[in-house]
Amino acid sequence: MSKSEETRQNVEESLHGDLMSVVSILYFCDFDIKNKRVFLKRSKCEGIRLHDLHIGAVVNIHSRQLTIKDYADISTSNRLKSKNEKTFAMVKPDAIQEVGTIIDTVYQNGFAICNMKSVILSRNEAEEFYREHFGKPFFNTLMSFITSGPVLAMELKAESAVTRWRSLLGPTDSRAARTEAPSSLRARFGFDNTKNACHGSDSDQSANRETDFFFKSNAKRQSTARFADCTLCVIKPHAVKEGVAGKILMAIQENGFYLNALQMFHMEVANAQEFFEVYKGVLLEYSKMVDELCSGPCIVVEICGEGDVHKAFRDFVGPSDPEVAKHLRPHTLRAKFGLDKVRNAVHCTDLPDDACLEVEYFFNILNQ
Repeated sequence: MSKSEETRQNVEESLHGDLMSVVSILYFCDFDIKNKRVFLKRSKCEGIRLHDLHIGAVVNIHSRQLTIKDYADISTSNRLKSKNEKTFAMVKPDAIQEVGTIIDTVYQNGFAICNMKSVILSRNEAEEFYREHFGKPFFNTLMSFITSGPVLAMELKAESAVTRWRSLLGPTDSRAARTEAPSSLRARFGFDNTKNACHGSDSDQSANRETDFFFKSNAKRQSTARFADCTLCVIKPHAVKEGVAGKILMAIQENGFYLNALQMFHMEVANAQEFFEVYKGVLLEYSKMVDELCSGPCIVVEICGEGDVHKAFRDFVGPSDPEVAKHLRPHTLRAKFGLDKVRNAVHCTDLPDDACLEVEYFFNILNQ
């Protein structure tokens, strides 16, 4: 028996069920082919959940950011593929004001959000996306509607994701949905057959094509960020993992703020250090803040509103220490969703002069 075969056998004997299959993906990706050396040995990784491991996921293993590219073998693929099925979802212009509630519904129904981006589609892009409807009587009406405002594109993951998401959407015509599936998203937020709140892929093939349309590296779509009269909000990875991002967005909208641009980011260490550089040598928690921001996906939001939106939003976020916030300002975001000074739910821009700069950093510089 070769050394690699013996190692594999030892790992498989010590692990069980699906967890064994997923961990083997990480363990057997430990050899750096280019430099011909081992860079990752079997070890315990705090904070990594089975739910976080799927094709395309970015995970932090001992400060190294790794992207899961494929299953280790056919057996692993057969066990986990159906449990990690992906689908494409889109919040349409008529329901964008309900995006917090819709995202919360996504999480409450067991979906994970793997990617997210708000964009504005041109007529040509809309025609390409809905090309299967070209020539149908409603096509021009659909084109006018889908290009009338921002849309939020999402890649969702769950067991039987395509079927479950379409079930959660309800019938295509929102009027029929209110009778046949009154708790569905289209029944709650849609108006008719065209303005029906959300879109969902109808097959695995459609899901792959539609996801690539928005999220492939060469898919450049117009951002909804406006870089003026705004401030920045970053929903931190711990809050995203806990499934409360939707509730945070709902609270922001309910308090009169407008979510002008949203996007999910997987921060690299160098970028997180650069973003938090102003706190280096000032806050004792600087290194832990960097680690937290790199520990998983974060959701970045350009916040707009009336008057001094920077001050108003910073007040709404609350003190940096959630324990202090709970005593002094219990209705703030950090009081409700924060855990400690590092995992305090959200980052917001501290200084008014930095607001547009921070928005630019994410929605312009990192998007390059």
